[in-house]
Amino acid sequence: MNSPGRAWRRSGTAPLHGVPLTLDLAAVAVFALPGALVASRAQLDPVGFMFMASLTAVGGGTIRDSLLGRAEYWVAAPIYLAVACGAAILVFFTAHLLESRYKVLVWLDAVALAVAVAAGLFAATQMGSSPAICLVMGILTGCLGGLMRDVVANEVPLVLKPGELYVTAAVAGALVAVGALGVGAPGMVAGLLCIAVTFTLRAGAILRGWNLPGYKPRPPKLR
Repeated sequence: MNSPGRAWRRSGTAPLHGVPLTLDLAAVAVFALPGALVASRAQLDPVGFMFMASLTAVGGGTIRDSLLGRAEYWVAAPIYLAVACGAAILVFFTAHLLESRYKVLVWLDAVALAVAVAAGLFAATQMGSSPAICLVMGILTGCLGGLMRDVVANEVPLVLKPGELYVTAAVAGALVAVGALGVGAPGMVAGLLCIAVTFTLRAGAILRGWNLPGYKPRPPKLR
């Protein structure tokens, strides 16, 4: 019987080599759209739109690649930035058509989070990282781009808003993927499970108010 470690190495080392370039570019566009919508809420100019979209689209992946010690993916292929900027210009001319930009922003961000967690996790598996490191890289990739976007826009980050299953959704999705790879599941299956779990939890938080109980201070006990 194969050990979980062997199954991980066999199924997790190259799970994304068959993903077409067009899907990668589409993912960057999805990441960029919430960034551009935040720029519209801040009433920025077109350059500001492109900056916010690019920051959101590649921010988490840049930190991930730096920590993994590899060349940042958008440096090796600048077309990712071109797609992010194209998405920004599209939003610049169409954002006024949306009835509620914030609702669209939240849902696009949920899709981006789910895809980014899976992409970050598998980027780490391709580097031969351990399951724990892959888990952390997936969470960082999913959460940091949106966090940087909101901080730069001077908004309360979605990551830190009370009652939001955000980081929790990322952790759950990454854990499912790591577990699936650990028992020998194909990389594509593990990736789809990661996306499904992350998005389902995030959608539940948006639609149904799913959340974990927050800390409530209590008066100290007097002896």
